Amino acid sequence: MKLIIIKKRLLWYCIIFMVILASAGGWYFINQENEVVFKQEEQAEKETGIRKIHLVTGEFSSELQNGSKLEAYRWDPGTIYLKVGEKVHLTILGINGKEHPFIIEDTNIKGTVKKGEETVVPLQFHEKGIYRLICLTHADKHHEGPMIAYLIVD
Repeated sequence: MKLIIIKKRLLWYCIIFMVILASAGGWYFINQENEVVFKQEEQAEKETGIRKIHLVTGEFSSELQNGSKLEAYRWDPGTIYLKVGEKVHLTILGINGKEHPFIIEDTNIKGTVKKGEETVVPLQFHEKGIYRLICLTHADKHHEGPMIAYLIVD
């Protein structure tokens, strides 16, 4: 019968090596998944030539000292940067509010975003400028607004 003797120092080296190996494997596994998802969206954008931008409808509410309720609606993000001639699909998800009919100022673009649904707006601007995405229901402070997003085209 053979007897194997393991010294404490060798045991500690083995434990440290296994911890380093497990940490490196975990880091690789976590980052690999993120990279794959990012590459899939990037690949889809390269294939179609269309950038996808996500927007949501949001609501802020508060109660004043006199007990009355104050609400305001917004697009989030509120500012989007585009390049002249760039093809974009603006995908808007309705989170708050029943529906939000909208226009994009200085264009013929109009539509409606409904709660729980996505509205996809194809965009391509040929001139520099600031274009406002305006909700017609919440166009000013008297109607729980202004619900405006800015599309900045450079």
